[in-house]
Amino acid sequence: MGTAGGDAVALAVADGMLHFELAIACEVFGADRTDLAAPWYDLVLCGPGAVRFGHFRLEPDQGFDRLAHAGTVIVPGWADVDVDPPADLVDAVCAAHAAGARVASLCTGAFVLAAAGLLDGRRATTHWAHTDALAARYPRIEVDPDVLYVDSGSVLTSAGKAAAMDLCLHLVRLDHGASVANAVARNLVVPPHREGGQAQFVTTPVPARADHPLAELLPWALQRLDQPLTVEDLARRASMSARHLSRHFRSVTGTTPLRWLLTQRIRRAQELLETTDTGIEAIATATGMGTATTLRRHFHRTVGVPPDTYRRTFRARTPEPGEPGPGIAPRPLHGTRRPSA
Repeated sequence: MGTAGGDAVALAVADGMLHFELAIACEVFGADRTDLAAPWYDLVLCGPGAVRFGHFRLEPDQGFDRLAHAGTVIVPGWADVDVDPPADLVDAVCAAHAAGARVASLCTGAFVLAAAGLLDGRRATTHWAHTDALAARYPRIEVDPDVLYVDSGSVLTSAGKAAAMDLCLHLVRLDHGASVANAVARNLVVPPHREGGQAQFVTTPVPARADHPLAELLPWALQRLDQPLTVEDLARRASMSARHLSRHFRSVTGTTPLRWLLTQRIRRAQELLETTDTGIEAIATATGMGTATTLRRHFHRTVGVPPDTYRRTFRARTPEPGEPGPGIAPRPLHGTRRPSA
């Protein structure tokens, strides 16, 4: 269950919420990005009246009853997790989900979803400092403290702070595809997507920081994805031992050199499937997979569907002029692992 690009994204706001997560959602969904996909999202702030976010005061556009008419409802972080969220907020979020809205929480906004009963029997996450509290207060939730976010289809939860951006970009990717989500990420100077076990989508090509030990190596490798690069090739280019290289890869990207290469090849394959009519065999060559059989095996394992199905689904959602943009959501119930420090 999702929202098309032109549907309303409603932010459910109330006193005692965190402004950082609110700002992230406003920037991703509220800025005019019709140069990337038209129509873009229609962002609406919904609340009981004037609300306070730290030192700020906001006047919502509409009341909580508007949530039930939105395609996506986003609940920002809840500041005091020891205090129950307002009953009118909880009831409105519950009613919106019952009406068919896709509901996502950012950071400790998960406590609002939990109070609404939307996380019962589901896997979910929140800021790492509050995962124990969430699990203790709501034992019917399978709380995963080690992921950036969890996508269970109609209900999504994110970990703290920066992970809220990961989830927002994930929603854009579902609605508009990888190319649009990556373009939004470039505009915001953030990673398009961070790596995770059995990732539905793939990690950023180059980490946001430019002063890491692999700053020159990663762009070099990205320009040579059609070549059969090995760890030894990368180590030689970086003028370091394979062991030293692997240690830096783990620190910078949160994964191994070969896994990073594979996810970049998959990311490139996704873009080619979305934006070109290039055959699977040619895409396999262009992405360094060698054969269509190899590409299909790795693509299916990582994305959850074969490349042919991915292309058909994506193209099937390609709109007529003036209609919402495309999207694909293989592999629901997904959690992206938090990279190691």
